[in-house]
Amino acid sequence: MNKRDPYEVLGVDRKSSAEDIKKAYRKLAIKYHPDKNPGDKAAEENFKEAASAYEILSDPEKKAKYDRFGHAGPQMGGGGFQGGGMNMEDIFSQFGDIFGGHFGGGFGGFGQQRGGRTIKGSNLRVRIKLTLEEIALGAEKKIKVVKLVRGKGSEYGNCHTCGGSGQVRRVQSTFIGQMQTVSTCPACGGIGQTVSKRAPGSDEHGLVREEVVVPIKIPAGVEEGMQLNISGMGNEAPAGGVPGDLLVVIEEEQHPELRRDGMHLHHEVFINMVDAALGASIEVPIVAGKAKLKIEPGTQSNHILRLKGKGLPSVQHHGHGDLFVHVAVWTPTNLSKEEKAALEKLRNSPGFQPKPTASDKGFFERVKEMFGH
Repeated sequence: MNKRDPYEVLGVDRKSSAEDIKKAYRKLAIKYHPDKNPGDKAAEENFKEAASAYEILSDPEKKAKYDRFGHAGPQMGGGGFQGGGMNMEDIFSQFGDIFGGHFGGGFGGFGQQRGGRTIKGSNLRVRIKLTLEEIALGAEKKIKVVKLVRGKGSEYGNCHTCGGSGQVRRVQSTFIGQMQTVSTCPACGGIGQTVSKRAPGSDEHGLVREEVVVPIKIPAGVEEGMQLNISGMGNEAPAGGVPGDLLVVIEEEQHPELRRDGMHLHHEVFINMVDAALGASIEVPIVAGKAKLKIEPGTQSNHILRLKGKGLPSVQHHGHGDLFVHVAVWTPTNLSKEEKAALEKLRNSPGFQPKPTASDKGFFERVKEMFGH
């Protein structure tokens, strides 16, 4: 049988990143995994074919040779390429991390081992609210989580049905001789161990629910909806398996004066006509405290001032954003007789007559910018 193009098998192209290739393989591995398709030979072959394709495309050297020479390339100079002859032990031993559930998915997470499979506990998801100050500076939190843990007194032992192998073998006599079949142990589900003694109040897996305090370090610059993965702090697995992960979803508390736009912050400030005309020094809020800002004489409404580096840090450590201050000139509404009289004297003076400059944007231009047409 002719070997298929590994790019076609995984459904990726030559420009796909290593992460995209890994995700594509994991999707197929989950779909065709033997434990999800017991006894399905077609699924098993698809599973092996996906593993063979991933073995080529996940190795930069083999990938480069394949791109140049085709299927003969990865075998040149050794390289250990298994091709279509890979068996299940090869696949699980080489790509065990793919099946370990470390990519944030809901797959049960198991890698083949001697003495049965290792099962992974389920993940937990919690939400945590952060202030803008905590987002800007980073934070260390302690949260309470109710999760499954091994009960004190729960004990595990080898499964009596499979003897700890996780598999049962059956030999049948046929007209062409004896045939041996191997299947997942129905008693332990392939784990190889069962609960020999349950702690008081524990479930059928010897686990109990317990409230624990988990310390969490929040990096600076996180955003609403971002998810942090704390490995091994989820529910414990039965039979001494690998604990799941704790997934922490970030929520932002709205700041009373600052609005976030990625790494940048925005603030609206109102000044009176006198300050706009003569200039002034004002204070504006920043993430931690206040900053002084100079209003130049003749400042117009809708003018934007930029405070460089006063925004938020990048979570990837790529610098800081800026703070943009939007100036609005406030028009008084309740004037005294004396104030009105003073303004009446200035109403027709030359300095109070509108003199738009060539750089000022008109009304329709501003509307076009706001609405994109």
